[in-house]
Amino acid sequence: MDKAFCIFDMDGTLVDSMSYWKGLGREYLERKGVDPEERLLWMVKAMTMLEGAAYFMETFHIPDPPERIVEEMEAMMEEHYRSDVPLKPGVKTYLEALKERGARLCVATATAEPLSHACLSRLGVDHLFDFILSCETLGVSKTRPDVYLEAARRLGAPPETCAVFEDALYAACTAKTAGFYTVAVPEEAYAADWPELSALADEISLDWRNAK
Repeated sequence: MDKAFCIFDMDGTLVDSMSYWKGLGREYLERKGVDPEERLLWMVKAMTMLEGAAYFMETFHIPDPPERIVEEMEAMMEEHYRSDVPLKPGVKTYLEALKERGARLCVATATAEPLSHACLSRLGVDHLFDFILSCETLGVSKTRPDVYLEAARRLGAPPETCAVFEDALYAACTAKTAGFYTVAVPEEAYAADWPELSALADEISLDWRNAK
């Protein structure tokens, strides 16, 4: 595929942020003076942020209500996006090469648009994208194809001509089912899903430094 139209996920695909999300619960509790056992943190992995916050309140006796805990955790992640979340190696060079070939690029992410812009601008790649579109803006997660279809509409291209770069199996499944060309990007946080993701995808990008 010539990749004239490209739709990129951000977290875990372009930027190396998943370790920050993975460690967010521990970081939050340590800031509250709590040193949690790993087995207690394991319980949070399958919970939403609000459910996890309620669990923290009950298990670790955090006095704030769950909604306030979520706000504080989101603020912590915002700090990371604005200060130290890095690009994955080779991303900038690859994006610049696509632009030089005349490709149109955009971002489709679950992260809020202002925060995505702040992160990608700090990293020097924001200007390479025609636009950033967030699931938050549409009010629909990547379990439905809305964000990809809207991105394709804004690019002025049918789904089958757009390459969607994803690291999460469920998101790649959504894009693939909607008719998009899918490119699988490995992410340590989703290592268990890699065999299925790589089998599903139309293409695999193991290393941005060698991507075409």
